[in-house]
Amino acid sequence: MSNLTGVAFMFTRLGEKNLATLHELVPNAVVMGALVNPNNPNAEPQARDLQAAARTLGLQLVILAAGNDREIDSIFATLRERQIEALLVTADGFFFGLQDKLATLAARHAVPTFYPLSDYVATGGLISYGANLSESWRQAGVYVGRIVKGAKPADLPVIQSAKFELVINLKAAKALGLTVPLTLQAAADEVIE
Repeated sequence: MSNLTGVAFMFTRLGEKNLATLHELVPNAVVMGALVNPNNPNAEPQARDLQAAARTLGLQLVILAAGNDREIDSIFATLRERQIEALLVTADGFFFGLQDKLATLAARHAVPTFYPLSDYVATGGLISYGANLSESWRQAGVYVGRIVKGAKPADLPVIQSAKFELVINLKAAKALGLTVPLTLQAAADEVIE
């Protein structure tokens, strides 16, 4: 018996939707890359799920493993020769800490890149879909309050993030020569111009 509770951000379950959204944004791309951190226990299942989603979409997906800065630099330097036309960054704490660097490298190498959090887009990235972290932290705070007032953690179920957001940076899209479909713009929670 365990006393586990909390808020699940659902990042690892969004891969198929995120890959499909990236494909909608870059419909002519045939070869896409997925950046994963091999040090993350979720990397292998995420890669399997993304490969299955890519097959469904008729895409070739190249898994790109980077667990340190040097490997990230090396991957971006070889995207063109690997014929990778778009990139999906998976959710990982290591990558979250490098959001400015990842957005800068994606712009420098002119690769349309999809991110798991809106913070990447706020720093110049192209597009993201994922949990609204502010709302998720608020949900976690409510649980902390309930526990402080005497609730037993074992009695509180793990809940999923309640709010997800699609954010698009039109300035980044223009710099890449991309036209963002109106359907994506209409579905977006935020469009940065």
